[in-house]
Amino acid sequence: MNNPFDIVHEFERVIAEYSDAPYSIATDCCSHAIFLSAIYYKKLHGSCTVKVPKNTYVSAPSQLIHAGFDVEFSDIQWSGVYPIEPTNIIDGAPRFTKDMYIKGTYHCLSFQIKKILSTGRGGMILTDDKDFYDWAQRAVHDGRDMSVPYEEDTISVLGYHMFMTPEAATLGLENFKKTKSVNKDVADSNTYPDISYIKDL
Repeated sequence: MNNPFDIVHEFERVIAEYSDAPYSIATDCCSHAIFLSAIYYKKLHGSCTVKVPKNTYVSAPSQLIHAGFDVEFSDIQWSGVYPIEPTNIIDGAPRFTKDMYIKGTYHCLSFQIKKILSTGRGGMILTDDKDFYDWAQRAVHDGRDMSVPYEEDTISVLGYHMFMTPEAATLGLENFKKTKSVNKDVADSNTYPDISYIKDL
């Protein structure tokens, strides 16, 4: 019997090729893609104060706070993507178009129901960082190497339960067949209210 997660890796391969990213890691949502990217960044560089637009979806700054960062909200205009400075994390939830990958980043995508490509719920991280890719492939799966049976695995990463299911990846591959090469961003800074007050929650 084939590994049921082979279909997830096929979806990752297809999206990496479409986006022009060397690697991709499927997650259960974009919010967790941002969280995992932040956790890894903190492992390398420590925590810091990050800048996030005051007009964005609330889960992005929430995940950064949960990951141990201080958040500073800024009044910036953006469309489709914005950088989470000074990190190399990109919130790209509202953008899905060919060759969208921004080199040198952990570029987070959303496949939520309202997005251009939907799996119902899902996300992905695009990257050119092989070390991050190797870590994140285990981190999303509870620290496991999904290519070997659980009883034969040696856990080397303290992981998270944030993987994309094979069912979601199957739907993503089907919907991808209907996706155009060039797509307009589905949201920008004018789409969202000012949520800067959450820093005081």
